[in-house]
Amino acid sequence: MVSGPSGAGKGAICARLTSETNTMLSVSMTTRVPRENETEGLSYFFVDKERFRTILEGDGFIEHAEVYGEYYGTPKAPVTESLDEGRNVILEIEVHGAMQVKEHMPEAILVFILAPSLNELRNRIVSRGTETAEKVERRLERVDMEISQIGKYDYLIINDDLSRATGDMLAIMLAERLRVREDTEKIIKKYSSGDII
Repeated sequence: MVSGPSGAGKGAICARLTSETNTMLSVSMTTRVPRENETEGLSYFFVDKERFRTILEGDGFIEHAEVYGEYYGTPKAPVTESLDEGRNVILEIEVHGAMQVKEHMPEAILVFILAPSLNELRNRIVSRGTETAEKVERRLERVDMEISQIGKYDYLIINDDLSRATGDMLAIMLAERLRVREDTEKIIKKYSSGDII
């Protein structure tokens, strides 16, 4: 799971990872209006609040949250299907949603992304040109709350260079794939009996 303040570069890092590796980026559902450069089914699934509530009542989300007066959620089926196929799945998700997922999937790895400074964060949000001045300030007001959650994450990446930050994410993914997750006695037994580990 990848979290961090708006403008930290989460989307850019995730886009590079999915284009360079066999990784699925979970597409969230939202009730907010699409931005000019966003595509239905790739950026988000855009639905109205009534449809969102129906899916929520049917236990169709791994997690959900209200952010800035709009609803966001991670549809359950595509994530579980990809995991069952053995693929890595990345959820680009806000901090409360990440904690919800971690509660139900303790094996999930949490990565927090930060811009190198608050000024740089502000510049990135403003330069997108997609937010009113009021929305920019609302996003920046959340930063203190968001960074207060860093201690609950497994890794922290400072995104001062997109290529380096993407490389850091790839290193995390490799390290986690190589982590010993089984009981070592089971591994030794498999290996000794000639089974493939």
